Amino acid sequence: MAKGVLKPDTVGSLIFCPQCGNLLDIPGEDDLMICNLCSYTHRSIDLENFEVVTTSRPGAFPSALRNRRDDVHRDLKDATAALVKEPCPKCGNPEMEYHTMQLRSADEGQTVFYTCPKCAYKTKLNS
Repeated sequence: MAKGVLKPDTVGSLIFCPQCGNLLDIPGEDDLMICNLCSYTHRSIDLENFEVVTTSRPGAFPSALRNRRDDVHRDLKDATAALVKEPCPKCGNPEMEYHTMQLRSADEGQTVFYTCPKCAYKTKLNS
């Protein structure tokens, strides 16, 4: 086939040579994409209005901070909360569930988290 008759294949924003499948380099000053393997040549202006739309899942890009947050939330969810005779400020239920966490520096007290089992009201106390 004559040069320029074949159009490059694309996958996302990657542009491949239609003759040998090699990844084409970004065009130089001459506005040509030249395959390093088979010397196929294509004008980059033909792909000037090429639009790429990508989507990704929320967990597609790992994050140490997100993983740590998920671990903390999982620990809080799995933790068995103890009951204390403390009335709920919102609904007056006589008992609230509580758990503690060390959120501040080690020389300061723990933070106590209270949750009402009846109305799900949440509050905290820095002890």
